[in-house]
Amino acid sequence: MLLAIGLPLGMGAPARAQNALFLAKEVPQERFILVAAPIGSGERAQLNIYEQLNDRRPCFSTSGVDPTIVTPLLGTFDFTGICNRFIDANGYSLRIGDVDLATNYRLSVVREKADTVLLAIPLKATAGPELLIARTHGTAPGFLQLRFEPGWTLKRRHFGPRPLGHVYIHREPAVDTAATPAPVGVPAPQAPQASVQAPVPARVATPAPARTPAASAIPAAAAVTPAVPPRAGQAISVGQPAPLPVLPAPAAAGPVVSPKAPAPGAVTPQARAVPSVPAVRQTP
Repeated sequence: MLLAIGLPLGMGAPARAQNALFLAKEVPQERFILVAAPIGSGERAQLNIYEQLNDRRPCFSTSGVDPTIVTPLLGTFDFTGICNRFIDANGYSLRIGDVDLATNYRLSVVREKADTVLLAIPLKATAGPELLIARTHGTAPGFLQLRFEPGWTLKRRHFGPRPLGHVYIHREPAVDTAATPAPVGVPAPQAPQASVQAPVPARVATPAPARTPAASAIPAAAAVTPAVPPRAGQAISVGQPAPLPVLPAPAAAGPVVSPKAPAPGAVTPQARAVPSVPAVRQTP
């Protein structure tokens, strides 16, 4: 027996078309009671649902707990306008979310050894799993109250705004909690930290003194050596002063003439003697 449910598989076109016509709306749950009503000798039972429409007369009474015995008082008077009684598939059906599954599942009361349960039994293999809806939480003869399992409730069928004489045994589709995002505003859990350190006070940065831009360093040789364009084929290292080119020695203007000796018999001019001038003595 499977307890968890999702959307059953066999949701055909009739069920979807019916959903477009009928709505499921909330009802006051305290006005309703689900009953496992015995059939014949009591070996079998069927589902009855009683509704108390007003307080003119009680439609049922209960006693005990686990299980709770139900006395159907509406069978002792004309309950028209006071009570409603749903006793078969014309009065109730299974609905999950927005899908009416009346043609896919049959609601059945099954007596077990120590309990009586209400099951939704699939009518075809593709309908889905068997669903546990309610139980009596014990066994006893007579009419017993069926209590819903978590998630199940009653809703009324509506055609537009008009309520109808049909109720749904209803629940929402199962939700995959592993794929459900965290609620908005709730932070995701964080891994615990290995250690917690005390906060370090912020340091105040001291402004550095303004620096005077240094003059560009110029090599001494470059400062005094005039720039001479390099000759073709001469390599110059980047960042070093250009070497001074080796200039060739200037060519002689003409042939060097050695002084000739005087010809024989030639008279060599003599330098005139210059008479010496006596020094003048200064008188003190």
